[in-house]
Amino acid sequence: MRVLSVRRLKSYMQKKRTQLKLKLKEFLCKTCRDRHEKKRGKSVEDDEEGHLIYRHGDWLQARYEIVSTLGEGTFGKVVECVDHQRGRKSIALKIIKNIEKYREAAKLEINVLEKLADKDPSNKFPFGDQGDWFSTMMANASREQSLCVQMLDWFDYHGHMCISFDMLGLSVFDFLKENSYQPYPLHQVRHIAYQMCYAVKFLHDNKITHTDLKPENVLFVDSSYDMFYNAEKKRDEKYVKMTDIRLIDFGSATFDWEHHSTIVSTRHYRAPEVILELGWAQPCDVWSIGAIIFELYLGFTMYQTHDNREHLAMMERILGPMPSKLIKKTRKQKYFYKSRLDWDESSSAGRYVRENCKPLRRYMLVNDKEHEELFDLISQMLTYDPSKRITLSEALSHPFFALLPPEQRLGRREHSHSLSR
Repeated sequence: MRVLSVRRLKSYMQKKRTQLKLKLKEFLCKTCRDRHEKKRGKSVEDDEEGHLIYRHGDWLQARYEIVSTLGEGTFGKVVECVDHQRGRKSIALKIIKNIEKYREAAKLEINVLEKLADKDPSNKFPFGDQGDWFSTMMANASREQSLCVQMLDWFDYHGHMCISFDMLGLSVFDFLKENSYQPYPLHQVRHIAYQMCYAVKFLHDNKITHTDLKPENVLFVDSSYDMFYNAEKKRDEKYVKMTDIRLIDFGSATFDWEHHSTIVSTRHYRAPEVILELGWAQPCDVWSIGAIIFELYLGFTMYQTHDNREHLAMMERILGPMPSKLIKKTRKQKYFYKSRLDWDESSSAGRYVRENCKPLRRYMLVNDKEHEELFDLISQMLTYDPSKRITLSEALSHPFFALLPPEQRLGRREHSHSLSR
């Protein structure tokens, strides 16, 4: 009996070992498959550029129903979805390409958005139907929000990082484009500029540089508009009803302590210290804001070029000679000769710059105090030397914003919500 019991025990142990081996093999195979799926994604779901292939009516995460495509970029696509876990509310879902560098950039953006959400005063209160007292509280809180877009949710869908946001309106660029590039009225330029300064100051206070400020990344909360007939130009024009904005796209945002890429910013809004590879910090955002304000006021880009040397020539034509201090410091001496920009004024490129650019103040549409104050602000934002460039805290106190109505002012009391606290 004892021998039989030992045999049975050995048989039982052998059977268990076999079962464990099979389970381990299944687990390892599944792990390998999962890793492969995350790295590659299902080929039937991706196109050749790495975009997720979807149809309107498709569901993601058993929650988000795709309604339409809102836009497309190098990073991926943005779609409108119905969120069935939030009362069928419409949201914008950013679907990142199934390509490693874009996935990593999305993870960095998520990290920034989470950090900002922790410090955004408007995130301190839950949303819902809470009665009049809650509406009042939220109205007060909204006066102190960061004006940075808030992330609602994120997830990984077969290798595609997905980030959901509240639905917003058109960007200030798209509205400009759809309005035949008619510039915004001065009072609207003032409100939009004020909010940009406020939003980016929130980033700077929290040791973040956006690095990719441009009109495409400034969205109206609601881009509804009225139409009116311009008798002088004999055409209908759009007039946006509300100029409340949100700042978007934190895929290139960089903390002060992180590695700083050599080249940042979209060409037209790139600061001189970036072009000259002198190193950059938060002042490069201020330069971008100055270029954006100019564009809102006039309806066209200040620096319409894709070449570094020509870009520097345009700067000098509009802003005057570059300081010798910057020229001496840069490693990009190929652009200079005897401490001056090496630029042939008589060339076709030289004629183009001369004919299409002029000193900054000559772009003023009206010679009065308000317009003069606007151009003084732009001039201080476009100061060559980043150490002498106006800060956003100083910009918010600039006389140009003195005429801003009280209901459009933000941050009733000065405080900093530092991420380092």
